[in-house]
Amino acid sequence: MFDKILIANRGEIACRVIKTARKMGIKTVAVYSDADKNALHVEMADEAVHIGPPQANQSYIVIDKIMGAIKQSGAQAVHPGYGFLSENPKFAEALEAAGVAFIGPPKGAIEAMGDKITSKKIAQEAKVNTVPGYMGLIEDAEEAVKISNEIGYPVMIKASAGGGGKGMRIAWNDEEAREGFQSSKNEAASSFGDDRIFIEKFVTQPRHIEIQVLCDTHGNGIYLNERECSIQRRNQKVVEEAPSPFLDPETRKAMGEQSVALAKAVGYASAGTVEFIVDGDKNFYFLEMNTRLQVEHPVTELITGVDLVEQMIRVANGEPLSITQDDVQINGWAIENRLYAEDPYRGFLPSIGRLTRYRPPAEGELSEGIVRNDTGVYEGGEISMYYDPMIAKLCTWGKTRDAAIETMRNALDSFEVEGIGHNLPFVAAVMDHPKFISGDMTTAFIAEEYPEGFEGVTLGEDELKRVAAAAAAMNRVAEIRRTRVTGRLGNHERRVGSDWVVSLQGVDYDVVIDADPDGSTVNFADGSSLRVEGRWTPGDTLAHMTLNGAPLVLKVDKVTHGFRLRTRGADMRVHVRSPRQAELARLMPEKLPPDTSRMLLCPMPGLIVKVNVAEGDEVQEGQALCTVEAMKMENILRAEKKGVVAKINAGPGDSLAVDDVIMEFE
Repeated sequence: MFDKILIANRGEIACRVIKTARKMGIKTVAVYSDADKNALHVEMADEAVHIGPPQANQSYIVIDKIMGAIKQSGAQAVHPGYGFLSENPKFAEALEAAGVAFIGPPKGAIEAMGDKITSKKIAQEAKVNTVPGYMGLIEDAEEAVKISNEIGYPVMIKASAGGGGKGMRIAWNDEEAREGFQSSKNEAASSFGDDRIFIEKFVTQPRHIEIQVLCDTHGNGIYLNERECSIQRRNQKVVEEAPSPFLDPETRKAMGEQSVALAKAVGYASAGTVEFIVDGDKNFYFLEMNTRLQVEHPVTELITGVDLVEQMIRVANGEPLSITQDDVQINGWAIENRLYAEDPYRGFLPSIGRLTRYRPPAEGELSEGIVRNDTGVYEGGEISMYYDPMIAKLCTWGKTRDAAIETMRNALDSFEVEGIGHNLPFVAAVMDHPKFISGDMTTAFIAEEYPEGFEGVTLGEDELKRVAAAAAAMNRVAEIRRTRVTGRLGNHERRVGSDWVVSLQGVDYDVVIDADPDGSTVNFADGSSLRVEGRWTPGDTLAHMTLNGAPLVLKVDKVTHGFRLRTRGADMRVHVRSPRQAELARLMPEKLPPDTSRMLLCPMPGLIVKVNVAEGDEVQEGQALCTVEAMKMENILRAEKKGVVAKINAGPGDSLAVDDVIMEFE
């Protein structure tokens, strides 16, 4: 077995590989850029080597710099993680020439399957169903439009060397095909150093289901069931689960056997994933093969008990697989939510900054399931603009799908993140969405269910009353603390009133609190009551409460006359006032936000790549105004209504902060 391996990656996947290597008694070497000198993966590794500036194309994807780190450290093998050099055949070739083991598939398999165009041709030759499309290289935007018309809209424009949702666009007409081709080409060149583009038919109402395969160098190959990855935004997976709530055993077996056959056809050895789109009749079509470890691999590990990173290391060491297909079972259900540094209230645009608070839920076995959090950050660390915005993967396991979902809900509510925009409220909302709960979702889930974007969650009546009751009980504890701090004599609890008005999400509840040493009974004006118990102390940022015995987890911030409470995707200011205070509060005028309707504001920190208009131009609704690049993604900002450009405040090459004014309109 190897004594020392180098991880040619960063962030949570580097930390994930280090954990398994440590368990196997293998020393690890981290590599890091200037931006990552204080990163968690650097701290966790046994040693670390600096490889250059923050930009990935000057550090993490420069083969010579990684090879230099290998030579300096004396590592015998390299795990590439995902992204960066993980599917670069030239990197595998360089390692082979240096006598260093690649913890991944052979170079030939990477070349055959890593290139989307080549892999589709091989799949067709192997009589695997593929999506209709044009596999040749496309020279320019006009040829892209012509091909799109021949295939028939909608079409998917893809980078041949792409991955992680980068270099991908859906086009529904000629204009979108023209724009999408150029943006995909630019993103592909920036992210992968390869700007080749191809186009295929976009299958509407599809489910994205993938098969995990594992092969060794002795001709053995197995599949470890499937993962459902249909909930995506911008072609980037957000929620994954294993198994799929849609597949039956027969379809699972057919997809698995086909995946293994395809892997063997290209001499595959290591862990890999064969991705399919599946229609409503369970017809499945080969999409691509990822010749690397997938982001969502933990859900497969949770239902099979197989450590995929360990298996990759053993295969790279020349060992045969120790498990057969008959050994692979489905034990329970697992769900993964990706925590992204992006703001769901701003169209999921990237957010950067310092993590002023980062407290994941406790990991390990609970009475109702398992919680696992794969992360690469820590409280006080910086979220950089140079890399992918994913900062953690929160996973839960339960004996049933419902149990896994419920464990996930409580884990999300217990996850504290402050200082940056993040998508925790959104994924919490998904966990409560009827379509997700039923398992009836497609890759169009986000577009269909949140067509105007995510605007937060409005809780239903029952959940709202639970939050109101908890807030009333917490306010009573806070009031008792406040009266004690004043230093006045007497019975503090007796001086705190029992009649309160709780206001949240536009609703007022008149409540009366009956308290005792074990908790409070909150009585509502409609005659109902809720028993509130829990251990919350003023100043705590998390409240674990029970309401009539059912758990409720709240993130808590103090505000005047109440709290800011967050739970189940809802973010609320909850005011708890005396009846007289509530009466006076209703007379206060509402403060209106400033008018920014005549301005184009930068929605995230980023770099202006292109400005499409000039001062004096008349623009139409939906017209492209400029392109902003952030975290390797190009974002086209469009006019929300017809108008005339009065002033342009920023140009190509300018770096902007959130809400900087890019241009103004008459």
